[in-house]
Amino acid sequence: MSDLLTVQDLTMRFGGVTALQQVSFQVPRGSITAMIGPNGAGKTTVFNCLTGFYAASAGKIHLHREDGVVDLGQKMGSASRFRGSVNPLALTRRLFDGLTAGTHQVVRSGVARTFQNVRLFREMTVMENLLVAQHQLVDRNVWAGVFRTRGYLCAESAALDRAMGWLNLFGMLDDANRLAGELPYGQQRRLEIVRALCTDPVLLCLDEPAAGLNPMETQALSQMILRLRDHHDLTVLLIEHDMNLVMNISDHVVVLDHGEVIANGTPDFVQNHPAVLEAYLGVAEPSGSTSTTKTFSPPPPHSPAPSSTRAVDQGRLPLIIDPEVARPGAFRP
Repeated sequence: MSDLLTVQDLTMRFGGVTALQQVSFQVPRGSITAMIGPNGAGKTTVFNCLTGFYAASAGKIHLHREDGVVDLGQKMGSASRFRGSVNPLALTRRLFDGLTAGTHQVVRSGVARTFQNVRLFREMTVMENLLVAQHQLVDRNVWAGVFRTRGYLCAESAALDRAMGWLNLFGMLDDANRLAGELPYGQQRRLEIVRALCTDPVLLCLDEPAAGLNPMETQALSQMILRLRDHHDLTVLLIEHDMNLVMNISDHVVVLDHGEVIANGTPDFVQNHPAVLEAYLGVAEPSGSTSTTKTFSPPPPHSPAPSSTRAVDQGRLPLIIDPEVARPGAFRP
């Protein structure tokens, strides 16, 4: 299986703080790749770099489309592109590309995303949200719109058909004329995914799509993501904290901790990797040790189980704090 996305030595600095340090991974074509890690590991920063919200400080991001390789760093106006430019014509071209670069160029290249927090046009209808997402796929010529030309009407009809098709697939056809802000939270989550799909992506990036969903909604979401991969030729890259969802649907898992990749492989490989268990749970303090390092210590016998809202390792905030997760294979239900 060839790679659709390759990320090499991705580095992101905010002043003197290094959020990502030489992050490298691949997303195989036609796969579901999950990115996991403790809070603050740098997962969303990676997404922001991939989708044009941040211009990476260093590194290469390449999208391998069937019609050629797209340098997403160039589409995002990466600062590293301006180094070593001595040819005036090349410098002018790079400067122009930098001024016109941004998230819209990444979307045009075939990369779409959703967000941790729902970002819909709440005062617009569901259908209007989906038509706005297709502005690059329709005829935007002013005179064509005024005179209602044949090409304009055909493009408008195709956009409506595309939106209706995705709504039907996600079971939201009856909500087409409702205001987006009136939908239940779970439906708003679905609408964000549908809106991303309307941009006709080859890579769909989902940032915590199951956040706030109940178990039944999460199960339905899992089946839908599998269907997108299996029947719609889509490659999915997702960030998720729900380990059941991740381990059940993912073909490939990338684990981040403190801005670095600590494990990379199949779900079975990752869930038993010592570095992954250490990142989530900490390590037991050796007997008789005088070290002041804050480490994970199991609860004493007959003590109540740790609260789900209390961090086990005071040095970091783990996503999974049940000590039973340390058992091999415990990630999978």
